[in-house]
Amino acid sequence: MAKIWAIFFVCNSFSIKIVGNDCGNVPVKILREQFFKIENNLYLCEHIKHTIQRKMSKQRTTIKDIAKALNLSTSTVSRALADRWDVNPETRKAVLELAERLQYFPNPFSLSLKHQQSFSVGVVIPEFIHSFFPEIIMGMQSVLEPKGYQLLISQSNESADIELRNLKALEAKMVDGFLVSITKETKDMEYFKYLVDNHIPIVFFNRIGKDLHISHVIIDDYKWAFLAVEHLIEQGCRRIVHLAGPESLGILQKRLYGYTDALKKHGLPHDDKLIIPCGLLMETGVVGAMKILEMTELPDGIFAVNDPVAIGAMKTLKEKGIKIPEDIAIVGFTESNMAMIIEPNLTSVEQPTYEMGKAAAELLLEQLSSNNEVPQRIITLEAKLNIRESSSRKSFNR
Repeated sequence: MAKIWAIFFVCNSFSIKIVGNDCGNVPVKILREQFFKIENNLYLCEHIKHTIQRKMSKQRTTIKDIAKALNLSTSTVSRALADRWDVNPETRKAVLELAERLQYFPNPFSLSLKHQQSFSVGVVIPEFIHSFFPEIIMGMQSVLEPKGYQLLISQSNESADIELRNLKALEAKMVDGFLVSITKETKDMEYFKYLVDNHIPIVFFNRIGKDLHISHVIIDDYKWAFLAVEHLIEQGCRRIVHLAGPESLGILQKRLYGYTDALKKHGLPHDDKLIIPCGLLMETGVVGAMKILEMTELPDGIFAVNDPVAIGAMKTLKEKGIKIPEDIAIVGFTESNMAMIIEPNLTSVEQPTYEMGKAAAELLLEQLSSNNEVPQRIITLEAKLNIRESSSRKSFNR
């Protein structure tokens, strides 16, 4: 037979025109299912094989395809791909070389059925706007990827409805477990109860669901809010505003309690007018600052629920001629990347995001690797108050 050096494919008629050195044009009509019969004769002609694959089939190569091309049983091919000892070395080499040329890779759904695992973990987070959650995910990857797990990540845009759809979509993809931080809107815990009742491993991190017996990783938000406000008091602040977050989130309620208890400890009066409800974005910090500017008596300190709110407030106050920290000292929470960019640099509570991701992933791995029910575990990580220029009033009063 003449050496074949080119093919042409016409999609509608499934026609391949084979052009040889000395045989002229030989049109061949084939059906899609006959493809591998021709491939048996031509698979060594790699440039033709790749063209046929590109033009003819969008289906992935299977073990049956490799077995048919090499005239082997599917079990032999399967054992060769698994590097089993009971396969002839030359056969194994032929299987692996053809598998590489045909760009074969295992079907994840088949593996899921075989091992009763998908080796995937669903990660559900409330937002991707700030660096906080991406840093946590990096910690998760450092633990799970070396163990063969892939992360399927979805963000809920702070919507409880989107969060529920994400959870259901990930369950439909047969993830082995969940790592979840809930939205500011999430109140209904029924689906999380459903997951627990059906023995699907789940771990909360940072934002946790109420009244659920589920392992989670957190920091002590009350403690660090208390210390942040106490720092402002130590700097001479006596009229401190709290730019508060949504009441629905437990961790933000704890920050509010830390604020009020710090005032109480130091004998400062509690004034509800100094608690200004805000959201979690920089724009809401702007709104909060405008409300502060409407006060008859301005505060001398601000404790913001998070860094974006603190930064939004700081920028607005500076634009209105307020000096930071001489007139108003400001402390944020979460230690965002912007804390060191804004001028003056922002004092903030630094949360161990990477370590939080690692700890949550390790808790989930513990559940995934156990055949028995794993008791609830709660990990509380340490944080750190990074004191910077935005709150250091004493340095200006010397």
